[in-house]
Amino acid sequence: MVETAFAQGVAALSPVLMSLLTDAGDLAIERNLKEFLPVLLVALSAASLPRIFTPLRQVPYTLLLLVVGLGLALVEVRLIDLSPGMILLIFLPPILFEAAWKMKWPDLRRDLVPSSLFAIGSVPVSILGIGWALHHWMQVSWTTALLTGACLAATDSASVLGVFREVGAGKRLTTLLEGESLFNDGAAVVAFSVLLEQALDPQPIDLATTMLQFLLVSAIGLGVGCAIGTAVALLTQRYDLGWVEQSLSLVTAYGAYLLSEDLGGSGVIAVVAAGLVIGNLSLVPGSHPQKRPTMIEFWEFVIFLVNSIVFLLLGDQVLFPYFLEHIDTSLVAIAAVLASRAVAIFGFSALSGLLTRNPIPWAEQTVLWWVGLRGSVAIALALSLPDLIGDRQQIISNSFGVVLFTLLVQGLTTKPLLDALNLLETDPTETQYLELLAQRSALTQVLSHLQNLDPQGIVSSQEHQRKLEAVKAKLEQVNETLSNLQITHPQIEAFVHEQYRQQLLNIESAAYATFVQEGWLKKAPPLVLQEAVKTSDSLPSS
Repeated sequence: MVETAFAQGVAALSPVLMSLLTDAGDLAIERNLKEFLPVLLVALSAASLPRIFTPLRQVPYTLLLLVVGLGLALVEVRLIDLSPGMILLIFLPPILFEAAWKMKWPDLRRDLVPSSLFAIGSVPVSILGIGWALHHWMQVSWTTALLTGACLAATDSASVLGVFREVGAGKRLTTLLEGESLFNDGAAVVAFSVLLEQALDPQPIDLATTMLQFLLVSAIGLGVGCAIGTAVALLTQRYDLGWVEQSLSLVTAYGAYLLSEDLGGSGVIAVVAAGLVIGNLSLVPGSHPQKRPTMIEFWEFVIFLVNSIVFLLLGDQVLFPYFLEHIDTSLVAIAAVLASRAVAIFGFSALSGLLTRNPIPWAEQTVLWWVGLRGSVAIALALSLPDLIGDRQQIISNSFGVVLFTLLVQGLTTKPLLDALNLLETDPTETQYLELLAQRSALTQVLSHLQNLDPQGIVSSQEHQRKLEAVKAKLEQVNETLSNLQITHPQIEAFVHEQYRQQLLNIESAAYATFVQEGWLKKAPPLVLQEAVKTSDSLPSS
């Protein structure tokens, strides 16, 4: 009776609730929510496939999303319809912020010259190379060809960096790729905006005026991003805000973008600057700020969600018959992307070697050339083109073809290429040693728990003693293996010593940060262990 009455009450209330949605904005929100939920369901399903089916574990989930989106387009199922003007606003800020926030400035500073050359110099090379190839070989109009080049000038390192970390690629190689991708996005978006404005309202181009405008726009974006980033970094580090820090970082990504655009600056540069400052500004001089695990997990979720939607959108927006009809144009675009990438990487590597006297080996240059994948930023730029661009669908189709090739061919062959060029730096012995240290720590804690535990009322004394002896035996076995590893691999001592030294410095930094957060200190004192540890390192061992 109660359940029947409740059901009747809900049924009677539903029309009342629906009648409250009289405003057009309310109805639009309801419609968008209904469109978004199937997108999220499909994205989660596609991303779960590698965990369910073992053969798919080496396939990037972004590639699966792209294929699923294409499958939906084949059966003419359109999941969501966003206006082109909203694409960049929704997707770009979190993508750019997350990449900048994760970047370590000391690593980037060491390779700032080659990273900047690759990032900024490769944009005009890619735009002109792809544009010339499409116009010369496929008779595509210059406007369409250059816009296609601008979309495909943005590289995406997310999938490749995941492979790099998994297999243990060199630190410098990883930094170069991260730095290039970070600055490349900003340069590509600015170039895309200039070309799009020119396509919509053709005007004579004054190079001096254009460069001055570019510098002004960049300066405004840089100023806004640094100001917001500094304020947020000092606030979140001084006070233990917990969950507020996650929300504040997301607000920062969108807020920096919108404020800079309103002031006439570059929203992209503002987001990158804010992310770099928040991820690297520390209250403790000379130390790198510790990134909370909750923040890392939060931004991993945000990027997963954004990538899921944007890759599904690309596949969903492609007109498959049109894509097949213009497959030859996509093949030319793929060849042009590879060729222009080769010119940029090998050419600017030579220039960087001359400027810094720190040349990049040919093997690493080859990897950097091959892993120039195109992904979410390229997709967002292509989908943001307004309908006023007559060849919009062709640009989207060409972008789809290039992104599909880079993910399917280049992405899946990155690991074998690193192995073939002998660029894997992770020492299996070091990995084994760290695993044994972790096991020893865990077993020590378990043993301490068992020794302090009163088993009465839980298990019998005999069972408790057997568990105790088993843990002691396993701990003794792990200690013996550790000792043998140190004897047979003397080089591991330097590695372990560096890990130990860094741990001590992290503990000191965390202690100072706590004093500042509690209000006992206005600012953190200098690190006293920095010199002490160096001094102890230089002393001869007894």
